[in-house]
Amino acid sequence: MRSPFLMLPLAVALVAGCAKEPATPVADPVAEKPAAVSTVNRSHDESSYAEPDKVVIKDLALDLKLDFDTRQIGGTATYTLEWKDKAATQLLLDTRELSIEKVEAIAADGAASPLQFTLAPADKVFGSKLSIEAPQQPATIAITYHTAPTASGLQWLEPSMTEGKQLPFMFSQSQAIHARSWVPLQDTPSVRFTYSAHVASRPDVMVLMSADNDPKAARDGDYSFKMPQPIPSYLLAIAAGDLVFEPISQRSGVWAEPAMVSKAAKEFEDTEKMIGAAENLYGEYRWGRYDMLVLPPSFPFGGMENPRLTFATPTVIVGDKSLVSLIAHELAHSWSGNLVTNASWKDIWLNEGFTTYVQGRITEALYGPEMAEMEREIDQSDLLAEVKGMSPADQALALPPLTERDPDEALSNVAYVKGAWFLQFLEQRFGRAVFDPFLRGWFNDHAFQSANTDQFVAYMKKNLLPKNPTAVTEAELTAWLDEPGIPAFAIKARARNFAVVDTARIAYLGSDKVPSNQVTSQWGTQEWVRFIDGLGQKQPLEKLAQLDAAYHFTGTPNGEIAMRWYPLAIRSGYGEAQAAAGEFIQRVGRRKLILPVYAELVKTPEGLAFAKDVFARAKPGYHPITTASVEDMIAKAEAAPKQ
Repeated sequence: MRSPFLMLPLAVALVAGCAKEPATPVADPVAEKPAAVSTVNRSHDESSYAEPDKVVIKDLALDLKLDFDTRQIGGTATYTLEWKDKAATQLLLDTRELSIEKVEAIAADGAASPLQFTLAPADKVFGSKLSIEAPQQPATIAITYHTAPTASGLQWLEPSMTEGKQLPFMFSQSQAIHARSWVPLQDTPSVRFTYSAHVASRPDVMVLMSADNDPKAARDGDYSFKMPQPIPSYLLAIAAGDLVFEPISQRSGVWAEPAMVSKAAKEFEDTEKMIGAAENLYGEYRWGRYDMLVLPPSFPFGGMENPRLTFATPTVIVGDKSLVSLIAHELAHSWSGNLVTNASWKDIWLNEGFTTYVQGRITEALYGPEMAEMEREIDQSDLLAEVKGMSPADQALALPPLTERDPDEALSNVAYVKGAWFLQFLEQRFGRAVFDPFLRGWFNDHAFQSANTDQFVAYMKKNLLPKNPTAVTEAELTAWLDEPGIPAFAIKARARNFAVVDTARIAYLGSDKVPSNQVTSQWGTQEWVRFIDGLGQKQPLEKLAQLDAAYHFTGTPNGEIAMRWYPLAIRSGYGEAQAAAGEFIQRVGRRKLILPVYAELVKTPEGLAFAKDVFARAKPGYHPITTASVEDMIAKAEAAPKQ
């Protein structure tokens, strides 16, 4: 998943669903939480009720119906199980707001027999533990269930909230622990399973999943899918809407609403080259097709690496390919994350740090070292500012056990940027001739497996460090993996283009003349981000008006520029930008882009009132994850002592 985070010292908590208890024949008297562990087992997932040491799901078969009128998914999930513990008598699954109608053991001849089950009261973070009594250890179990209209992992959009305004839209967001809100699962990245699905829907919408979508499939309301490679639960994905396909290459293309598909295909036309660049570095792309689905602007993240079908925000389609590193990032997950997965969310850097590093290598191969270096420098500068407001424990790559924390809340840019920085450090110490084959070997040797930090360190000590025993010390490894902050010996990215940008900005701030077109005509998003970031906390109103007249920042369609310009304008009291800022955060639901604007608005009584008014209008079109973030920010602002 492309980094969704807000570069602010405050933590944005995600409310992970309602505490409403679904109807069930049996209920435990108290809410339960995943059991804590006394020692750090880095493969143990504190965010799941599952017991994969006793039994694991090997295959999932879904038979579902989408109901846009009730905003629910209902049907049957059938599990093929591998029992590891001969003494085990229960299957424990994760659920959130699911109504469980029946649970059955399915015999080899297809005969079904009922199984007793208990659905515990809901924990506000982890949902409800589903305990299924299975003393005979059946190889196959089926659960009939339906979701709640408020499922945290699903968003249902009215036609008016879509590009075409004609048909409704629905899509999932399962990472980190939202899959349990639409399928009962062992909702942990330590368990991988293959899956198939039959999905019925209204006949005028196209249904897609993170599986073998046929670009030529008829839109008829009856769809079948297969995912033959084992995936973790957070990569289970579904979407439905007015979707059409446009190819980019033999194995890649874009799904989107008709009004968006050609623009997206043009913006992402280098995708096949990206696949080729990644394959040259890290080996064969093992997932068959690599297609992209452009979602409505309410999608809360930049992208989500659902295998075979990356979900992408339309906010990266700006016409000049300056933001397509998002596609490079999601594609990179085909090796780091999807192929080799963190075993628990406390080791999320194994997904996101590796992917951010690989993204940079793909960007460099296609768009040159300077583009990759500019993006690294922006990322690193943002991270250095972010860690100033973080607890020391959260600044380590190898996080401590998450216990009762929502993994969404515990995740930060440390996983992405510090993780990538650590891998760059190893690359610099060993050289690419040594480091590239090592990383390729890590992906090959752990393909379709879940791994933890201890396993990576052991693999590194066996396969990389002996190549040059004096290149890296134990103390340096500890500084990267276990200590807060960025090690003092880390080499910072330095982009040559930014020297020109900094010179132009300094000259402007010391005069009344904006940088000339001769200077700025070749600037892309990265240069403008650097320019605005360097303007500081505030600027005089006449300076902002001058910049706005020259470069039209207010009303920009570029979200990366908007997320920086509007907070600067709000802090400076530049009222001319307020209406456009409100329109921007009402139209877009991507958290990274809109939360900085909300964060500045809520600092004053007038801004808070404006933010609440905009949010009231925007909320019907926001994803539940975005809604929870904004509500939390507004609530904290309202509760803060008045100055």
